[in-house]
Amino acid sequence: MRLETGKLSLEDSLQAFEEGIGLVRRGEALLGEAEKRIEQLLEAGGELKAVPLELPPTGPQGGSPAARPAQRTPAPHAPTPPPPEDDDVPF
Repeated sequence: MRLETGKLSLEDSLQAFEEGIGLVRRGEALLGEAEKRIEQLLEAGGELKAVPLELPPTGPQGGSPAARPAQRTPAPHAPTPPPPEDDDVPF
C-alpha cells in the first residue's frame, strides 16, 4: 500500500519492495510446510488418501513455486452420432 501512494523516495520504495518479496517467499514456504503436514495427517488416518491442495493461480506469473498444479478429470463426452450413410447427401 505504501508503494502505491507514490510518496516514498526511490530508496524507501526499493526497501519496501524487498521486504514484500521476503514476505512472499516466507509465506510460500509456510504454505508448502502446511500442505505437507496436511498430507501427513491424512496419511496417518489410514483410510484417507493424501491429496494435494489445489490453489488458484496468483500473481503475474500464474502461480507460486509452492503451489501444485491442479489435476483435472476429463468431462464426460456426449455420445458421437453415427456417420452419415452414402445416400444421405444433402444436394
